[in-house]
Amino acid sequence: MKITANKFVAVTYDLNVGEGEERELMERATAEVPLKFIYGTGMMLPAFEDALKGLEVGDSFNFSIAPANAYGEYVEEHVIDLPKNIFEVEGKFDAEMIKEGNTVPMMDSNGNRMNGSVLEIKEDIVVMDFNHPLAGETLHFNGKVIDVHEATAEEIAAMTASADGCGCGCDDCGEHGHDSCGCGGCH
Repeated sequence: MKITANKFVAVTYDLNVGEGEERELMERATAEVPLKFIYGTGMMLPAFEDALKGLEVGDSFNFSIAPANAYGEYVEEHVIDLPKNIFEVEGKFDAEMIKEGNTVPMMDSNGNRMNGSVLEIKEDIVVMDFNHPLAGETLHFNGKVIDVHEATAEEIAAMTASADGCGCGCDDCGEHGHDSCGCGGCH
């Protein structure tokens, strides 16, 4: 059975970023914990799905996705200085959650949810980066198709009804890193 619209798909892969010898492994989906999704339902990056179209169980793949077709270019204007006092809980700065390197769920003035990475904490300011962690990166996928079948109603419901999950077949978007492979629901 070939990968086409509304098929349940499971793949293993290594995702590397960077060029040549400088490539860095960002995430891995294994046979024990594969990436699972319903093809053609908007769960994945369109370029990711395009590269898999027509493949069958046992087929290997090796392709790259340029930033323009993945998470876009890195935009300096998405790095913002925010007043430190907005991170206070009961009048005290939340140093447990707001520390360099942490990614923090936030909401803009229009109610849109987004994740921001804490770059730096200054005396009165927290420097946040609202670029996707893979913005500006070319994504290099190398993997294998391990399952393709007609999606059952239960599989479709499980992957589309999970408000907390990303629809990738994982319970926690960050747990397996699948938010970087193209699950739009995690961001």
